[in-house]
Amino acid sequence: MTTRRDFIIKSVIAGAGVAVGGSAFGKSSGSFSAKSYNKIIGANDRVRVGTIGFSDRHRASHVGPFKELAKGMNFELVAVSDLWSRRRDEAKAFYKKQLDVDVKAFRNNEELYDAKMVDAVFMSTADFQHAMHTVEAVKAGCDVYAEKPLAETMSDARAVLKAVKDTKKIVQIGSQRRSGSNYFAAEDFIKSGKFGPIVMVELMWNVNQPERWRRPELVKDLKEADIDWKRYLLNRPFEAFDPRKYLEYRLFWPYSSGIPGQWMSHQIDTVHWFSGLAHPRSAVANGGIYQWKDGRTNADTMTVVFDYGPANDPTSGFQVQFTSRFSNSAGETKELYYSNGGMINLDTNEISPTGGLTESHAKTMGMKANLLPKLTLQGDKVATDANTGGDPLTFNHIKNWMECVRSRKTPNAPIEAGYSHSIANIMATAAYRTGLKVTFDEKTQEVMAGGKPFKY
Repeated sequence: MTTRRDFIIKSVIAGAGVAVGGSAFGKSSGSFSAKSYNKIIGANDRVRVGTIGFSDRHRASHVGPFKELAKGMNFELVAVSDLWSRRRDEAKAFYKKQLDVDVKAFRNNEELYDAKMVDAVFMSTADFQHAMHTVEAVKAGCDVYAEKPLAETMSDARAVLKAVKDTKKIVQIGSQRRSGSNYFAAEDFIKSGKFGPIVMVELMWNVNQPERWRRPELVKDLKEADIDWKRYLLNRPFEAFDPRKYLEYRLFWPYSSGIPGQWMSHQIDTVHWFSGLAHPRSAVANGGIYQWKDGRTNADTMTVVFDYGPANDPTSGFQVQFTSRFSNSAGETKELYYSNGGMINLDTNEISPTGGLTESHAKTMGMKANLLPKLTLQGDKVATDANTGGDPLTFNHIKNWMECVRSRKTPNAPIEAGYSHSIANIMATAAYRTGLKVTFDEKTQEVMAGGKPFKY
């Protein structure tokens, strides 16, 4: 199996006197070979894979890596479940062309699982469905590659965490940064103590794309008779059929939190990973619909400020600021970690003494300066466009999941990682929607706003 250390062949930091191994698309630095899998019990049994939701993300980013890996690892895509007949027909044609397989199409997940023909599933349905669809899958005996955000409410988050732990199925959360060699290197550098305590993290994700998350042509085509609207709603409050909330769900709460769930979930996950902290202590947020007044209910501009640190020591910790806008792409994406000695820039993959305490300033305070060296993190830059395609991090992430389905070892982004990013997402949503400073109750596992658990 490719472990997290396999991504860093010899060391962590290039420029520190040793080399670092990066991975290219289709060429992970692990020791995978078809022969090696024959040594694993059950390796000769074909893993039958189904698709839950024939989405843009699945077509663009899951199928390419799967196509390259499936034969050598003895995986086969055999089925698809989608509520829309059009998507089912498209899926059958797509898989025939891309994978040369004839898949069986099902109208819903229950029919798929009742057929007892899949061992694992790719799941990329609407944001609010991820948690409950994962619950369905693991209870049906399937391993899951689950796209993020994992959950948009704490009740869903608690339910999926319990289901996965109870069933002990392999669940990989689609936080592909956890399969990037540069991110492993940053984690190691921070946890080694060389970086010093984190004092602040700045996260940014800006685009200027009027079409982002919009599907106007598809919206015109979708009729209520084409889908099972009640089944689509799952555990959300009933409301009349709206094709936009089916196809453009990212624009509408409570079907998606929008910016926090889609984008912040990726970046905040690294904060939990690098710091070892499971969730923020508090969150405040502001924003609004300033540019795209198209009927959406989720913000097109948002800033969230989190406080992180140990719950039993409010005197220590650090701040995280996340900001995002749809109206101007200046700044694009940024992930910047600061200590008193310098910074880690995960946009440029550089560690540097930028902004660190200088010798002269330290001397006047009777302190010792601890400036960071200038080093380079080796690895592929994370893809942030709408359909990332076969980017190296997603390739490595899917490969890691497939290996773990075989080995039954913990994947790079386990269920606990998804649970943690869900807490942060829900805190951000609660802060934005209530205008209050929100916290997290460890005992009840609830996001608290105004002394009450945040719901819808």
